[in-house]
Amino acid sequence: MTTLYVGNLPFSATEDEVRSLFEQHGKVESVKIINDRDTGRPRGFCFVEMPGADAENAIQNMIEVEVDGRQLRVNEARERAARPPRGGGDRW
Repeated sequence: MTTLYVGNLPFSATEDEVRSLFEQHGKVESVKIINDRDTGRPRGFCFVEMPGADAENAIQNMIEVEVDGRQLRVNEARERAARPPRGGGDRW
């Protein structure tokens, strides 16, 4: 499985809409729209999981695709860099 990063996604986009868009280029295993942790609102990007060849096909064919006037950015997702643990503890 290959995970794709889809950026510049309209805030109104739903998982079903994204799935339909990507199914034109192959089998979609999952779609995860990322929401803001504090407000719960979409952040304008998502991750789509597809088999490797289908993912490559989607990347190549979605270079200039626009949704609601926004040109999508589609590329293979990169691993998130390790971040130091957050807060708490013994601060003075």
